[in-house]
Amino acid sequence: MDFALSDSVIDSIKTYSNFLHPIAMWALFFMTLYAGYLGIQSRRLRSVDKETRRAMAKKKFGDRHYKYGSILLAIMVIGNTEGMAVTYWNNGKLFVDDHLLAGIAMTTLIAVAASLVPPMRRGKDWARYSHIALSTIIVGLFGWQAVSGMEIMNKIISQL
Repeated sequence: MDFALSDSVIDSIKTYSNFLHPIAMWALFFMTLYAGYLGIQSRRLRSVDKETRRAMAKKKFGDRHYKYGSILLAIMVIGNTEGMAVTYWNNGKLFVDDHLLAGIAMTTLIAVAASLVPPMRRGKDWARYSHIALSTIIVGLFGWQAVSGMEIMNKIISQL
């Protein structure tokens, strides 16, 4: 059986593939903010009184932060790759602009932030502070990505 897609089906896939990346990235942005909240709560757990610590420990903020961080790392790498692949597929080239460069920087920074987990688990404060600083930069870049990504989406929509 020969399975071939018609040109109109391929054009439809190309058109709708433009929307997969922004939808995934907006979801990832909100997940990033939630992971940040979990990280702040986990950090806060170290400085509260014993009774509050007992109540907070039941919510397993640290474990949840770690799980969300792992998911974020995977989705950010996949999302970055998917965004570049769709752009190349639809245009035959990548547009080297601030949106692309910020996305590459975010992907690099989240990998470095994740690599700090082993020394953090050994109690190294330098790793914790570096992780927090990198994560803060990632959130800032992500905010910029949201703005510049919507500008790109407006251009794509206006061309439909």
